[in-house]
Amino acid sequence: EVQLVESGGGSVQAGGSLRLSCSASGETYSDKCMGWFRQAPGKKREGVAAIYTGGGRTDYADSVKGRFTITQDNAKNTVYLQMDSLKPEDTAMYICAAVYCGPATVHVGISLEASMFAHWGQGTQVTVSS
Repeated sequence: EVQLVESGGGSVQAGGSLRLSCSASGETYSDKCMGWFRQAPGKKREGVAAIYTGGGRTDYADSVKGRFTITQDNAKNTVYLQMDSLKPEDTAMYICAAVYCGPATVHVGISLEASMFAHWGQGTQVTVSS
């Protein structure tokens, strides 16, 4: 079982930046796909970004490309989401997720569908004001 704990959310004005962290514990950290999702009230959970922890692959939703960056620190078992040029429409609960995936991920990519992920954190709130 993988336990995921998010931190780093908060309130920021449009154009500002935040960095979210997701710390993983429990199972071996390597060879996982870690993803960030977001969900606003009344809306469907949306995949934002994902990373293959074995190295060499990241994927992003079109809505955040060029503004958000997902990175990892394997020594700390932590994945980060750097969010720049934030917009009011980025306001949501941001939730970390994980699923086992293998080296082929580097070539085939990481799905940002919530149904593909098995383990979930509790989330951290991000609010962007105009």
